[in-house]
Amino acid sequence: MSNNEIKVEIKNLYKIFGRNPQKHLEKAQNGMGKSELMEKTAHVMGLCDVNIKIPARGIQVIMGLSGSGKSTLIRHINRLIEPTAGEIIVDGVDVLAMSQDELRDFRRKKASMVFQKFALLPHRTVIQNVAYGLDIQNVPEEEKHQRSMKWLERVGLGGFEDNYPSQLSGGMQQRVGLARALATDADILLMDEAFSALDPLIRTDMQDILLKLQEELHKTIIFITHDLDEALRIGDNIAILRDGSIVQQGTPQEIVLKPADDYVADFIKDINRSRVLQLGSITHDGKAESNIILERSTTIEDAIQSLRKANANDANVIHEGNSIGVVTLNDMLGAIERPDATNTGENAYS
Repeated sequence: MSNNEIKVEIKNLYKIFGRNPQKHLEKAQNGMGKSELMEKTAHVMGLCDVNIKIPARGIQVIMGLSGSGKSTLIRHINRLIEPTAGEIIVDGVDVLAMSQDELRDFRRKKASMVFQKFALLPHRTVIQNVAYGLDIQNVPEEEKHQRSMKWLERVGLGGFEDNYPSQLSGGMQQRVGLARALATDADILLMDEAFSALDPLIRTDMQDILLKLQEELHKTIIFITHDLDEALRIGDNIAILRDGSIVQQGTPQEIVLKPADDYVADFIKDINRSRVLQLGSITHDGKAESNIILERSTTIEDAIQSLRKANANDANVIHEGNSIGVVTLNDMLGAIERPDATNTGENAYS
């Protein structure tokens, strides 16, 4: 997503777990890694000098393996976890400097959270769960009911409002969680492994629902996942964490085409590159010999099919009706071969 407006900026963020984190902060700032810090101080490095600029109205994915720090990071944004050092700026205001009253208001109105384990209240009906954030905002009863029903219907749960969570499947429960987060009309959605507890087919369905809603709502969504396919499918931008540090940031195209190091290259080695990479990432100057015209957002997989049907070897690529260049069949085949990691540092987006 092309967007110059930064909604959330995370600056020089450190989190050290242990009895005296401040005492050992300088060691981390001077380059001591997670393993060494644990071995020498019995403190755990949760986050190490994390810097991310998150554009407004897009989906920022933060991904990594278990223990990489991704859930720790998202919980700093609404201060469920307090940092050892750093800043989190939202709309120009440092969340970490907020008073308790300001923080409460921020959580009620600015940032809603969707949890992995649904976090529904079992003694409340579905509509009462969706209305929970509106209760806290003291929204009048009639408006609360209308807004709750609106979002239940939007996530496909109209008619289930009087059921209890225990009567719903896991996928349906997570739809309730999503409706609850959307009902507060918060600018920011924090989604912590929101779909990872779901079966694969239901998970894909939830991704579809989220993407469809995002086309209309344009929320700033910060989405945590350990699943690369999910990250590539929904993310406008992706940040990859390892041992509490950012190892690469970029668009899905940049990360697949130019992995910053062996760790990232290993992460992406098994993905179907033709389904992820789009023509815009491999287009170059020139004019095609064929008359085929394809949008720059066309995946390589779809583009190859189009060329085969037309018995052609190249295509003109357009964006918003304007020509931006040409792409050949050889360009496409070359792009879907697995690259080696660059290890040059030039692709480690900071």
